[in-house]
Amino acid sequence: MLPLFLPLLKDFLYNQSLALLMQLRLGVMLGLFEDYRYRSESKKPALRMVDIIGLGTGPEFEKKFKYARDVSSGIIFGRQLVNSPANVLTPGALAEQASNIVSTYSDVFTATILNAEQCKDLKMGSYLGVAAASANPPHFIHLCYKPPSGPVNAKLALVGKGLTFDSGGYNIKTGPGCSIELMKFDMGGSAAVLGAAKALGQIKPLGVEVHFIVAACENMISGAGMRPGDIVTASNGKTIEVNNTDAEGRLTLADALVYACNQGVEKIVDLATLTGACRVALGPSIAGAFTPSDDLAKEVFEASEASGEKLWRMPLEESYWESMKSGAADMLNTGSRQGGAITAALFLKQFVDEKVQWMHIDMAGPVWNEKKRSATGFGIATLVEWVLKNAN
Repeated sequence: MLPLFLPLLKDFLYNQSLALLMQLRLGVMLGLFEDYRYRSESKKPALRMVDIIGLGTGPEFEKKFKYARDVSSGIIFGRQLVNSPANVLTPGALAEQASNIVSTYSDVFTATILNAEQCKDLKMGSYLGVAAASANPPHFIHLCYKPPSGPVNAKLALVGKGLTFDSGGYNIKTGPGCSIELMKFDMGGSAAVLGAAKALGQIKPLGVEVHFIVAACENMISGAGMRPGDIVTASNGKTIEVNNTDAEGRLTLADALVYACNQGVEKIVDLATLTGACRVALGPSIAGAFTPSDDLAKEVFEASEASGEKLWRMPLEESYWESMKSGAADMLNTGSRQGGAITAALFLKQFVDEKVQWMHIDMAGPVWNEKKRSATGFGIATLVEWVLKNAN
């Protein structure tokens, strides 16, 4: 038996070496990264060179090394987006960052950036209702990745919540623990989506088409703003009674999900810093994952295991939808306090075509590192792994 076992052991050790090399590369690059862009003095890392000895050489090792570098650059980009203050990273500035990805990787990317009037033509009343109070106009971002050669066998969409600042609107965030000063990180979902786009622009996987979608805006307060009790109509015709203007992310995602389905995709993963309820349930290190599809859950959880990012599958308890029913419209935008992350996911489900496999990831916990007071870049590595699992 030993001669038969030895080749298997050799392959196992080889694959382990490849995985270790990738994690080392990621660890070194991300461990050295410090965001000094908004400080009067910047520091350079003392470490200048790292020699990795004993793990092997050859094309496969070089490929893994490059992959780790590409993913690291996407994660660093995502961290920088989330770290940027709201007076710098406006919806328009976020759209510019997305356009820069397209210009850098123009061989595989195209961009469509819609203004408020174009969104109005598409009947995105839910998204525009959130954006109405801000002096900074909304920008609806759609990047499309197509492989440089060969057929497309899978069409995917990544949708990210893009609230560059969330005041809560008329239901303004107040009191201890409201974290209004940190609401620049409410676009963490869009940072994950755009960070993945940057990494994939370098990797250039074959056989897969990916749509990156962000409904970017601010949730502010003004005489033109959305009021509690208002009714808005999403682009699929469903009406929503807004009983809480601080449950705004799901209103923007509603129109973004309808738009994603209209691109003819087979699978959608959306990411959002959506509910404090999910952070209470799972803490600061684990994101909640909601999906009616066991197959999609298997794919994404395998990707998260490879990336080292923590997800926990949460129930989509249909009976909880009862608390979301409105007396005046098709639905409310919030239900009872109990199970708030579940009712938020059930709300999003109303805007996804039944033929499309869909997962919602609530990343309100792991988007931010409290100890370091900095963004984590959560979700980017998992999204890249998942896209590659769907590629040739």
